[in-house]
Amino acid sequence: MCIFTIYGLLRALSVSCRHSLSPAVRLTQTARFSAVVQRHVSRPLADPPHQTGLLKRVTPLVPSLKLQPVRNLTYYSLRKGKRKSVKSVVQRFLRLHCGLWVRRKAGYKKKLWKKSAARKKRLREHVFCNKTQSKLLDKMTTSYWKRRNWFLNDPFQKYHDRVNLKV
Repeated sequence: MCIFTIYGLLRALSVSCRHSLSPAVRLTQTARFSAVVQRHVSRPLADPPHQTGLLKRVTPLVPSLKLQPVRNLTYYSLRKGKRKSVKSVVQRFLRLHCGLWVRRKAGYKKKLWKKSAARKKRLREHVFCNKTQSKLLDKMTTSYWKRRNWFLNDPFQKYHDRVNLKV
């Protein structure tokens, strides 16, 4: 029953989007889309004028219709069958050898023109992730990113080894 309501919403989306396309593109997409819809729903497509109002009312209620950021974890790669790291984690976070993760504060480069100097200074600071976040980030990276690195003039050198700290 839930599947049919989602297909009904998708059908309304396709009908409303189809009017803004050129006739050649509309014809090819209609043929492909109708073949998929006829497998699941036997009703014909409804008129678009009253469905656009319905779509505007239903879209806030169904969050899956909006685009959401997706950072999928690859368990088995196509070439070698190995697990892969999530690139955004590697770019945004730094893992210390003791298992803690360091990140920048959120919004540190957004709308700086309306933030005070003290607030900009606070936003430039680095903070530690909590235990739950650290476990999740460990799952999203491979062992390559968990090994110890020795960098010249490393600013985080004194934070790599912690005593009496359980993560």
